Amino acid sequence: MLVTHVATSVGLLGAISAFLVLAITGIATSDAVVTMAVYPSMEIITWTVIIPLLLAALAIGIIQSLATQWGLIRHWWVVAKLMITTFAGGVLVLQLEGISRLADAPDLENPELFHVRLSTVVHASAGLIVLLIPLALSIYKPRRLTPYGKRKQEQRRLEAGPGPVPSSRDSLLP
Repeated sequence: MLVTHVATSVGLLGAISAFLVLAITGIATSDAVVTMAVYPSMEIITWTVIIPLLLAALAIGIIQSLATQWGLIRHWWVVAKLMITTFAGGVLVLQLEGISRLADAPDLENPELFHVRLSTVVHASAGLIVLLIPLALSIYKPRRLTPYGKRKQEQRRLEAGPGPVPSSRDSLLP
């Protein structure tokens, strides 16, 4: 499950990177043929790669957190990953209409579409940066517990009875 979660998450970063390259190309090129190919390609990448990988990473992350000692709401870093990924997905949903407009536009030189074209660059850049945060959190796993996590840890200590008090690190081991 861990390998699948890492693969979908890293694949998502790669797909967004490819989308960003196309978005920059769409703004930077003066070649009409290239421009007309870029935006339908971005729409295809969005629907067939980015959205499935985002949903898979989110679902697998939730399942994995529920099936391991990390829990879904025991550690702040897990909660932060969930919130960031959900937020990024929400922003993507808001961008879908603009991406489709660009893919279907007969005339991309229309000044009204420039802000939509620029928006794809800005949002893909920001999305890439924002989704690096869950990656860093997954690697470093800050040890701070949520209030729920603290209650569960204290409950485990009381159930363990007298003896050496396990540290917060010990409680994280499988």
